[in-house]
Amino acid sequence: QVQLVESGGGLVQAGGSLRLSCAASGSMFSIDVMGWYRQAPGKQRELVATVTNGGNTNYADFVKGRFTISRDSSKNTVNLQMNSLKPEDTAVYYCWANYKPYRFSRILEVWGQGTLVTVSS
Repeated sequence: QVQLVESGGGLVQAGGSLRLSCAASGSMFSIDVMGWYRQAPGKQRELVATVTNGGNTNYADFVKGRFTISRDSSKNTVNLQMNSLKPEDTAVYYCWANYKPYRFSRILEVWGQGTLVTVSS
C-alpha cells in the first residue's frame, strides 16, 4: 500500500515563502501524476498544481507565477515552492498521487494526511 507523507507547512507572514515536500513510500509499479490540493476552512478541496512523470505541469490560475511544483521521480518525491504568499492561501495542503500497484493494474489514487499552511496579514 502506498503512503504519502507531507512536510513543510507552518506559519508565515504575507509575502513570505514556504516549501512543501511529499514523499511516497510503499509497494508500487509506477506513479503517474503527483500534485497538491488545498482546502480552506468552509471551502471545498481545490487543485493547486500537478506534475506528470514526464515533467508536464499544471497550475491553478490563483497560484500561477507564485508557486512552483517540482518532482524527483527517482525518489518518488514532489515539492511545492510557494512564494509571495497571501492570507487567502491559508489552507490545509494535501499531497496527491495516482499510481499503479502492479504493471497491468488499474490506476489508483492516494492522499497524504495534509499539512497546514497559515499566512498572516
